[in-house]
Amino acid sequence: MPHKLAFKVTHASGQDEVHRASELNYHSPLTKGWQSARYCLYPQDIVVQLEKRSRLRKIQVLSHQYLIATRIEFFVGDVPDGMPVDLDNARYTRLGYVSLSDNEKTGFKARELKSVQVDAVGVFLKLNIHKNHINKYNMYNQVGLVAVNVIGDKVQKGLDALDELDLFSERKKVLDDPSLEGLYDRPDYISPLDDLAFDMYQDPEIAQIIRKLEKKKQEAVLQERYEYAKKLKHTIQELQKVGEKLGKYEVEKRQAVENEDYDKAKLKKAQMDEYRLQIYRDLNVHDLMETTGSRHPQKIDLESIRHPASSPPLFDLPRTPPSPPPRTPYDERVLPAVKSQVGHSPLSPRTRTPYDERPLPIHNREPATTDNADNSPRTPYDERPLPVGKKIVSVVEEEVEPPPPESAGGGITGEPEPLSEKDLREASAAIDIFGEPLVSKAYSKTWSYREDALLAVYKQMQELPTSGKQEAKDMLRASLHLMKRAIDDKVYAVFKAGLMLLKMILTEYIPKHKLPKSDTTFTLEKTLPNLLHKSGDTAVRNRDDAKNFILECASMSEVKPTMVVPHECVKPWKGNPAPRLAQSRGEIVETLYEQLGIKDSKSGLTVDNMMNFCVVALNHTSADVRVVAERIVKALYKEVGQPVKDYLPADDEKSRKNTMWRLLFEYFDKIDGKPSKSDVKRQKADEEARKQQEIEGLQRQLQQLKDMASGKAPVDESVLEKKPAVKKPLTNKPKSNKPVTKGDEGDETSVYNMDNICIFCGEKNPTFTEEGLDLHYWKNCPMLKRCANCKQVVEIASYTDHLLTECEAKANYAKCPRCTEAIPKPEHEGHVAEKACNAAKAGTNHCPLCHQNHTSGEDGWKNHLMGKDGCKQNPRRLLALNKQPPAGKAGATTSRAKPAPRLPKKTPR
Repeated sequence: MPHKLAFKVTHASGQDEVHRASELNYHSPLTKGWQSARYCLYPQDIVVQLEKRSRLRKIQVLSHQYLIATRIEFFVGDVPDGMPVDLDNARYTRLGYVSLSDNEKTGFKARELKSVQVDAVGVFLKLNIHKNHINKYNMYNQVGLVAVNVIGDKVQKGLDALDELDLFSERKKVLDDPSLEGLYDRPDYISPLDDLAFDMYQDPEIAQIIRKLEKKKQEAVLQERYEYAKKLKHTIQELQKVGEKLGKYEVEKRQAVENEDYDKAKLKKAQMDEYRLQIYRDLNVHDLMETTGSRHPQKIDLESIRHPASSPPLFDLPRTPPSPPPRTPYDERVLPAVKSQVGHSPLSPRTRTPYDERPLPIHNREPATTDNADNSPRTPYDERPLPVGKKIVSVVEEEVEPPPPESAGGGITGEPEPLSEKDLREASAAIDIFGEPLVSKAYSKTWSYREDALLAVYKQMQELPTSGKQEAKDMLRASLHLMKRAIDDKVYAVFKAGLMLLKMILTEYIPKHKLPKSDTTFTLEKTLPNLLHKSGDTAVRNRDDAKNFILECASMSEVKPTMVVPHECVKPWKGNPAPRLAQSRGEIVETLYEQLGIKDSKSGLTVDNMMNFCVVALNHTSADVRVVAERIVKALYKEVGQPVKDYLPADDEKSRKNTMWRLLFEYFDKIDGKPSKSDVKRQKADEEARKQQEIEGLQRQLQQLKDMASGKAPVDESVLEKKPAVKKPLTNKPKSNKPVTKGDEGDETSVYNMDNICIFCGEKNPTFTEEGLDLHYWKNCPMLKRCANCKQVVEIASYTDHLLTECEAKANYAKCPRCTEAIPKPEHEGHVAEKACNAAKAGTNHCPLCHQNHTSGEDGWKNHLMGKDGCKQNPRRLLALNKQPPAGKAGATTSRAKPAPRLPKKTPR
C-alpha cells in the first residue's frame, strides 16, 4: 500500500540564507520552506534522495504564496545495478511538468498545492523550477517551495520481499469474512493521513497519535470490533481539530519568541500544555491506544491495566489523574462529545436516542474564541483550500486566554448558555409557547442542543390535541421563528431537522387541526425566502436538499392550491445576486415548469410571470445563469410561440450583434420553419462571390480589347464578336455590341444608350453594362473614391458627410467647425486649436482631398475633380484626362450623352 516516503535534500542549485533547502526535509506548521537566492538564474534544481529505492505513486508540491514559479518539471533518478548509490551515478527520466497559477485572484494570500499521480521507480527525485511570476511582492525575482511530499512503495528485493510476504500472510489470518479482503491493503489506496495538507497544519505529536489510532482502527475492522472502531473514528475526528488548533498556537508562540515577547510565549506554552492534557483526558487517548496489548472484543475488566502506575508512557504524553472512576469495557462505553475551540463537527457520529434520554455533552474547559471559521463543517483534505498568513503560515489573530484553574477538573452540565436581551425580545412568542429552556437550546452555540430543541418542538406539535384551533394557530406561528433559524443554520443536521419539522407542519399538522388556507400561505411566505436563499448554499447537499424540498412543497395537496411556491420562485430578483443562488433559482423555475406547465390556470405559472423572470436572468453576469434562462425561453417558445418575443428586444441587426440574442432568434426562426438570417447572409455571400467571378471575367475581356486597340496584340475577331458573360441589361431595347465605324459616326447614339453612360462623370463606353459600370465605379471614375475605413465607394463631394454619418467608423470622427471636414477624434482637439486649416467659405465647395475651395454646384465639382487644372490630390483625374476625345468632338458628344435628369443620383456601394 502506498505510504509517505522519507527523504532528504541532497542538492540545491541555490538557496536563501534564511530559507534553506534543508527546510523541505520536515513537514510541520513551523516549516519555513525553501527559497531561491535573490536574482538567481533559472531554472533552479532541487534533488531529494529517498531512503531506499522506491516506486513513486504521488508527488505533492506546496508553492509559496507570492514567490511562485511558472513551471516545475519532475525527473526521477535511478542508479544502475552494481554502482554505488550516489548523486553522480544517477540516470534521470523526465516525468512531465505542472504549471502554477500567478495567484492574483486570491490576492497572494493562498498557497497552491499541486498533486501529481506518477508511476516511476528510482532513488532520486529532481525538481526543475523555472522562472517566477512577476508581482509587486516578489521584489527579488525569487521562487519558493514551502513543502514537498513523496508517496509510494519501497521496492523489496530478496529476503526483504519474503519477510513482507510473511507479514502480509499473518495479517490475512485475522480475516474471517472474505468480503473484507483488500479493504486497507488495496495497491492503489493512499491514506489521507499521508497527504501533505495533513502534516502542514497538524501538531506533530497529535499527528503521530492519529496515525497510531488509524492503524488500530484498521486492525479493529479486520477483527470485526466495530464498536471499538467507531470510538476510534470519533476520536480521530476530534484529534484532527485539536491538532490544527495546537498548530496555530505553536505558530503564535514562535512569533512571540521572534518578537522577544517572552511573557506571551510562556502563556501560549502553558495554554497548549493545559489544552493538550485536557483533550487526552476527555478522549481517553491512553486507554484507546491499548498500550498493554489487550484487544479482546469481549467484556473484560480493564481497571487493573489502566492504573497510571502500571501503564507505560505513550510518547511522553500527560497522564490522567491517579484515581480514575470505574469505567465500562470499550465496546459498551458511551464516548463523550468533546466541544473544543475548533467547533463540533456536524458529521461526527452521534447515537440517536429519545430527546429526554440523551447523555449530556461535556462542556469545553477553555474559553471559546470568535473564530467563525472553526465552526464550519470539516471537509476532506483533498478538497480543502490551504489558507496562508502574510508572514509565516495561517495565524490566529485574536488573543486566547488560558483556561481558568478552577475549570481544570471539569464537570458535566446540561444547561445551555442563557439568552441575551436581544434574543429574549426576538423569541418572545416562542418562549410563551415552548418555554425559555427549550428556546435557549434552539439559540445555543452547540449544534446538538439546537437539533434537540427542534426535535422537541416536533414532538410537542405532534402530540398537541385537536380540541383548540386557536392554540394550534399560536403554536404554529411560534414555531415559524425557530424553523427559519434552522433553515439558515450552517450545520447540516440542524438544517435537516428544520426541514423535517416544516414538512410535518404542511402535511400533518395543518390538516389535522383543520387550519384555514391562510395559515398555509402564511407559513410558506415566511419560510420560502429562507429556503430559496439556502438553495444557493456553498455545500452541495444543503443546496440540493433545499431545491428538492421546494419542488416537493409545490406538489403537496395542501400547498398546490395556494400557488405560493411558483409565485415566489418566479419573482424577478433585484440587483445581481450570487451566480450559485441565481442558477439554483433558475433550475427550480425550470423544473416547476416541467412539472406544472402553464396550461393549467391553477399551476401559478403564466407566460407573463415566467418571461419577466427570464428577461432578468438573461441579463445576469454569469453564463451558467443565462444558459438556464435560455432553456426556459426556448421551451416556452416551443409551446406558445410569438407571445414570447413580445418580452425580448426587437429582432434587428443591433440585437443580433449580441451572441446570446442572435442564437435565440435563430432558434425561433428554426422553430417557425424560416431560414435564419445567418443562412440568408450566407446565400448573399455566395451570390456576391459569383458576381465577382463574372466581373473578373469581364475585366479579362476588356484587357484583351485594350491590348488589341493599342496594337499590343493582334485583332481577334472572335473576341470582338464574343458577348460578355454578364447579366442581361434591364432594358427593353437590345444593345448592339458592334464597333463604331467612320460611316456610323453621326449615329453614335445607336451604340451608346443611357445604360452605357456613367451618371457621375458622363463617360460613355459600350462595355458599361451593369458589371462594367461596377468596375468603372470601383477603379476609374474620377468623381468617386473608396472609403479608407469601410471600403465602400462614395462620391468625393459627399465624402465628409459619409465619414460623419454613414461610415462604420463614424464614431472615430468629429467635424471641424472651421474647415467643415471630418477629423479623427484623437487629432480633432489639436486640429481645432491650431487653426491652420483652410476655412470653408459660403457659396463654394470645399474639397476633402486637397482642402481647397472651388466653384459651387455639380459643374464646379466636375471641373475641379476632372479638369486639367483641377484637384492635384485626385489620382483618377489624370486617367480621365487621358481618355477624353478632342475638344470639338467632346463638346458635341457630351451634349448628346448627358445623363437624363430622370436618373437618380446614387452613391454606389
